[in-house]
Amino acid sequence: MGSPTRSSNSRRGNEMMRLLVTTIVGVVIGIFLGVSFPTLSLTKLNLPSNLFGLINLTYIEEKYSGLSAQDLLNVLSSLKKCRGHSHGHKHSDTKIWVPSNPRGAESLPADIVASESDLYARRLWGLPREDLIIKPMYLVCFTVGYEQKNNINAAMKKFSDNFTFMLFHYDGRTSEWDDLEWSKRAIHVSTRKQTKWWYAKRFLHPDIVAPYDYIFIWDEDLGLENFDAEEYIKLVKQHGLDISQPGVASNSELSWRMTKRRNDTDVHKETEERPGWCTDPHLPPCSGFVEIMAPVFSRDAWRCVWYMIQNDLVHGWGLDLALRKCVEPAHEKIGVVDSQWIVHQTVPSLGNQGQAEKGKAPWEGVRERCKREWAMFKERMAGAEKDYYYKTKGIEPPNSTSH
Repeated sequence: MGSPTRSSNSRRGNEMMRLLVTTIVGVVIGIFLGVSFPTLSLTKLNLPSNLFGLINLTYIEEKYSGLSAQDLLNVLSSLKKCRGHSHGHKHSDTKIWVPSNPRGAESLPADIVASESDLYARRLWGLPREDLIIKPMYLVCFTVGYEQKNNINAAMKKFSDNFTFMLFHYDGRTSEWDDLEWSKRAIHVSTRKQTKWWYAKRFLHPDIVAPYDYIFIWDEDLGLENFDAEEYIKLVKQHGLDISQPGVASNSELSWRMTKRRNDTDVHKETEERPGWCTDPHLPPCSGFVEIMAPVFSRDAWRCVWYMIQNDLVHGWGLDLALRKCVEPAHEKIGVVDSQWIVHQTVPSLGNQGQAEKGKAPWEGVRERCKREWAMFKERMAGAEKDYYYKTKGIEPPNSTSH
């Protein structure tokens, strides 16, 4: 039988050994875990975001040196963004967004969008639906100076109440027309020394003149003794003309034979020009052509033409040769109305609005500008067509705009 003291010492030694081994194993495991997971990842924690407002980041940084205050701020920012996206998504579901609305108006409900306007004058009292006794179907615009007042007064008598009258005053003298009855209901726009194409580009946007079936944009020096606007419209509709002008009566040679009035027909759509002027009988100036002096546009044709007018080319020279691009087929949709004809009085009133420079008269500077603009317009159109065909089709442009 063994000694009790000896047995007790043996058991105590075994317990110490187990404790030592356990401690060593714990230390090893702790070191392993510390190496494997050196920092705390808060992104794995599912904590309410409002909790972060209560956290003392400085205290945590001092308490846990492995986790910096910046790390916590980054986590907080990330969580806030997530919350923002979540709330934004819910908010966007309740916002109005109509992609088919005009650009800039997508946030409006479609039924409140008024994408077009008009030139109808309205009362300042009463019910809006009772403002208009009649809605004119056509618009006639003259670019005028006061010296042509009598001629314009005579011309306006050729247009019925089915027309809205609009005068563009290049001399600033608007109030001196007030004694004319029709002038009191006309729209007057005044900017000194500007042309009708400058006015048209800025005040005849297609969405403004959309209510009108036809738009007349005429010079001031026209004699209308043999013209009736309502009869003219009937012929235009009958012959399917989207771009037209009255025939011009003249005993002398006109710049373009296409515009000369014929005595044997109501309407003509083609002519024979000087030798070499027309490479194709269906192309300007033998067909698909009217002059910029007294053009008349359908609503759809004007929408296209308006976009073609250049902001800085104010005289419109060369525009008439390009009008065919806005209707198809041009040799059928563009024509001259012979039975309703006008006389070009050739009054150089706008030319006198120029400025004498380098010993040249005012009208000479205006004429030089006209020619220069024609060349610039041709160059721009040719360049635009060339870029289009090369970039989209990889081919040379077909019939270019030139003469």
